[in-house]
Amino acid sequence: MTRRDTLQTIHEPFGDAYYYGPERLAKRYENDANARLESGFSESTYRTIMDRINQENTEGKRIFIKDMAQYFVPPNLKPASIAPSIHHPKRGIGTNGHTSLKAPEMEPDTSEESMTSGASGVRKNGSHFATSSHVPGTDEATTIDRSDERNVPYPTPTESLNPTVVPSPLLAQFHWTFLIRHPRNSIPSYFRCCVPPLDELTGFMGFRSDEAGYSELRRLFDFLKHVGLIGPNKAGGSSESAKNGSNDWNKVEICVMDADDLLDRPADVISTFCKSVGIDYDPNMLNWDNHEDHEYAAAAFEKWKGFHEDAIASTDLRPRQHDHVEKTDAQHYADWVEKYGEKGAKIIKQAVDDNMEDYEYLKSFAIEVGDTSPSPQTNGTNGVHSPN
Repeated sequence: MTRRDTLQTIHEPFGDAYYYGPERLAKRYENDANARLESGFSESTYRTIMDRINQENTEGKRIFIKDMAQYFVPPNLKPASIAPSIHHPKRGIGTNGHTSLKAPEMEPDTSEESMTSGASGVRKNGSHFATSSHVPGTDEATTIDRSDERNVPYPTPTESLNPTVVPSPLLAQFHWTFLIRHPRNSIPSYFRCCVPPLDELTGFMGFRSDEAGYSELRRLFDFLKHVGLIGPNKAGGSSESAKNGSNDWNKVEICVMDADDLLDRPADVISTFCKSVGIDYDPNMLNWDNHEDHEYAAAAFEKWKGFHEDAIASTDLRPRQHDHVEKTDAQHYADWVEKYGEKGAKIIKQAVDDNMEDYEYLKSFAIEVGDTSPSPQTNGTNGVHSPN
């Protein structure tokens, strides 16, 4: 958000369709029509969001979108079918019936603290993109009969291996990067947003473990890697075979950032990210201690009240000055009991345990930042820190 000279930021737009619209995947408001209506997004579809993003891109900049992987992937391992609003069988490119809808330009946001794992992408205006209607490793779309009781979300085509409700040619237009956070930090943080007193501000009444997002993120990540939309080279690696910042598919590096690494060595992680996606790194981008930046961030986060208050109140992203000594499992559990009671602590622990395997898998692809000694500190006095 500090690089408005280069980027146009949009924060979690697809949550509108995921939670509230007629194509919603989430169960949170399934039986609460009033809440969906009062949100102002009850008519939002994946198509209307795509169209709005394209219409708002009036400045000719790269669009920076931070979003959650589960907004595109049906929960609880359910099979996916293409969202009806972006499925146009007779208007697609090629012969596979895929939509030719123009995709927005996407890129991750590292300022959000309270949610779990996220994914997004970035591209340059005027760059070359794959326009084939068939992505390697996938089969042609086949029609699904909803009467087969497989609980697919829509009576529309599915794509072999594609875990999302977005056609693979549309996914291919994004330069995907990933931000992950350890479940023992993200789950309690999200739990806090879903229980009193904060739930009155967020509107999320009750914690749902199927909104953690790690399984959906891993499934999306593996699909993108399998069909060659990311990898095989990893951001920060020594290989010169990949063109950093390129948007030619099969040449997008695997770029995974871990929140703990980001908090310990922000300059190293962000500069590596910038190189990978083709953005000039500027140390000043880690500082937003001015009225204009704060006003811009507050407006961007306004829709998701209560989830980003710590980020809005911060002034910069600088290395943690204290030694980061990880607590034992028993110490974490004791903290959760103190804050949320025995019942809440058990729910948190179960959710943490359930998501550890997916987190550790994704962590194995994370940018390696070398030793853990603090990187040079940026200007500012009040950085963004994790709860621990």
